[in-house]
Amino acid sequence: MNFTKKAQRIMFALWLLFVPPGTLLMYLYSPARPGEWEGYGAFLLLALLSSIFPFFIAGTTFVLVIWVQIAIFLKYGILAELISMQICMIPLSYHLKISRDSLFKYFFNSFMFFSLSVICGTLIVLLGYEIGSVKIGDVIIYGSIFAISYLIINHLFLYMREYLCNMKVIFFSKDFYWEFACLFITLPFGLGLYLFEHSTGNTALWLLGLPLISITLLIRMYSDSEKVNADLNEASEFGHQLAERMTSTEILDMFLKRLSDMFPFNAGYIVDNVEDNFFVLRAREDGENKELEYVHDDIKYSLAGKGYEKGEPILYNKQTEWTHMKPPFLADDMQSVMCVPIYRNQKIEGVLVLAAREKFAFESYQLKIVHLLCSYFAVSLEKARYVKEAVEKSEICDLTKIYNYRYLDKQLKLDISRLNNGAFRTVSLIMMDIDKFKAVNDTYGHHSGNIILQEFANIIKKEIGFNGTVGRYGGEEFVIILPNYTKLQAMKVAEQLRRKIEQTPFMVPLDLGEISREEIIFITASIGVSTAPEDSDEGLSLLRNADRALYIGAKQAGRNRVAEYVR
Repeated sequence: MNFTKKAQRIMFALWLLFVPPGTLLMYLYSPARPGEWEGYGAFLLLALLSSIFPFFIAGTTFVLVIWVQIAIFLKYGILAELISMQICMIPLSYHLKISRDSLFKYFFNSFMFFSLSVICGTLIVLLGYEIGSVKIGDVIIYGSIFAISYLIINHLFLYMREYLCNMKVIFFSKDFYWEFACLFITLPFGLGLYLFEHSTGNTALWLLGLPLISITLLIRMYSDSEKVNADLNEASEFGHQLAERMTSTEILDMFLKRLSDMFPFNAGYIVDNVEDNFFVLRAREDGENKELEYVHDDIKYSLAGKGYEKGEPILYNKQTEWTHMKPPFLADDMQSVMCVPIYRNQKIEGVLVLAAREKFAFESYQLKIVHLLCSYFAVSLEKARYVKEAVEKSEICDLTKIYNYRYLDKQLKLDISRLNNGAFRTVSLIMMDIDKFKAVNDTYGHHSGNIILQEFANIIKKEIGFNGTVGRYGGEEFVIILPNYTKLQAMKVAEQLRRKIEQTPFMVPLDLGEISREEIIFITASIGVSTAPEDSDEGLSLLRNADRALYIGAKQAGRNRVAEYVR
């Protein structure tokens, strides 16, 4: 949750305006003075112990301190409860991971709890409760009103804060219902603590306090294990999603983005090492992908290089632990850092660096999960490389080293789809056939015929370059797909190719006779041209049209010609 500088200044101003002077006024005019608070220290100690051990339910942090605050208010009044809650803010700030940059959160929480203490306490006094009363009915009624109003007004403050900061706000959120459930469970303990302490003294604090704190610890241990299990399940799902990605680009783009959904980091970097040269392969900062370039030595002698050399995951909880080996890509305001090696085939390939602006932002178990995910990542990258090689092999003609029919079919469908979606204005297709190729094979042999096919493919590929897709359609037929070429432009390209082929000498071995020798021969090609959407808006029809133009308009007209498809 990010707050603007203006919102942060307002939070500090509210604290400065209300908390110090308000506390002083409460001290001066409170009917119950601290000197009369016998046994207050024991209550305060119990409140601190309760606030030291939070636990987590459904992703929300809960601190069961309100039950002690109820007893403190009922026995000592508003000022005592106010002071106790402000002191409990110290361990709460630690659990909220408040740093120097997020100090505004402390001031807002301090202001909020101060307001809650004053508003709820004043409400109960105005309703008629007498501080220190031990009438069962009064204790139950007023203690319950105090606790319930405390919860509701607390969420009103949070609602107003998020509303004024233009954030999405829901009053009756899952946090509200969970806190109400916790209050419902602990309220009897708070009321019982107050009544029991009145009868037995400080013994009541230990008889009731220690068991409840122990239960809190058990719940925390359970919720921690549940959180670890949840993260492991999410990591497993993450691994499956990585495995489903077919290209290295997809895997690289997904990895950091998906990690940012799982863990609280502000910046993530994949540092690769190729031939002992470090560079930032991928970077993501504050939810956006970045292109970064840094000198090899600057990375090598930083924590990224040290992590690569050591080959073990490392967790730094604050900046002072790593500032002496700060990488050039880490911002000055970063605090917590994870450095995790990426292994492939038992060899370290690079490192993953995750950084957060908060101190102690990462848990030690999260480091292990990220290490596991890096293994998934490396395996998925290797699989993607194998898939790419296999796909390329299946889509490349072994003889001519240009695309085959399988790839041409896929690319033509893609280009026609882009045409229909408005990405291309036109798509032209050129089909070429070597004239009298059977006679070449019969005269010079199939080996010579293969050489001609190879040279023929090289000529087309060189002439077309990156302007289109060149492939062998089958036998001595070749196809060229030209996106955004009109029929007139495609006809000019076809004519240039026809002339180039006609004028090119082909050196072939003549080894069918008794004496082997080389001979120069010349060949020609017949060419057909069809264009979408002028002739058709379907890929298969475009191929048939170009084929028809080739055989009727070029072959039957005498060969060595360029013909366009005519309806």
